[in-house]
Order: sequence, then C-alpha cells, then structure tokens
Amino acid sequence: MILDSLENAGLYESVQPHFKQAFEFIKSYDLETLSLGKYELDGKNLFVNVVEVAGKTADEAKMETHQNYIDIQIPVNKTEIMGWISAGKLTETVQEYNPEKDIAFFADKATNFLNVQPKEFVIFFPTDAHQPGIAEGLLRKIIVKILV
Repeated sequence: MILDSLENAGLYESVQPHFKQAFEFIKSYDLETLSLGKYELDGKNLFVNVVEVAGKTADEAKMETHQNYIDIQIPVNKTEIMGWISAGKLTETVQEYNPEKDIAFFADKATNFLNVQPKEFVIFFPTDAHQPGIAEGLLRKIIVKILV
C-alpha cells in the first residue's frame, strides 16, 4: 500500500509499467469536472473509473480484495477514510472471490484507517485488503485499475 499526494506521483512511476500512463491521465484532467464513467487507456490492462458513490460508515463499508488488479484510488471532493489490513490476515469471507469482477468481500476489521484527502492517492496491491468509501454524503472518486 502506498499513500501520497498527486504532486509526488512521479516517484512511483517505476514501480509498475502502467503507473506513468495512469498518473499522466489523472494529471491531464480537472478531476472535479471529468465526466463519470469508464476510460480505457490500455484495454483490460489499464482503465479508469470516475464514480460518485454514497459515503458509508465504517460498519457499512466492506473489506475487499482483488487478485488480478492493482487499485489506485483518489478521492476528489472530500476526505475519504479507507481501512486497511494485510490480505494474508483475512479469515471471515462474506462473498467468495468472483473472477469476473476480480473481487472478494470479508467481514474482517481493518487494522489501520487512512484519512485520504482530495488529490491524494492510495495504491492497493493484491496483498492489501481495503475498505473504501467511508465518508459522509456523496463521494466523487477516481479508481484506476491496473492488471498485474
């Protein structure tokens, strides 16, 4: 897991081949006015989802994991709290892994919570279970999906 400001995104471009293209896309748009929807940058290998979701409480937000994709998550309009726990520590499966959606859900509780400010980003790798969407009101965010 990596947490940093978008102004430092260049520091991480060498971590994964698609990070540079992902951050270039993000930096080239006004994230507050970018239209909702999916933007394919390299087919299934790299795409961006711009979404607006109703914020949840920590009890309502589900712990999730992905096996095939890295997530880069960026709150746009308000602070988003995201829970984290090492995926290797998960024991309470709520929904088995769905390979079509590349997601599984768990009842386990986060061991850490991140207060992610607008224009900051979090990178979650398949080894990172995460609990996104903890916020009040309507949350606008960017979710970049990168095939590992």
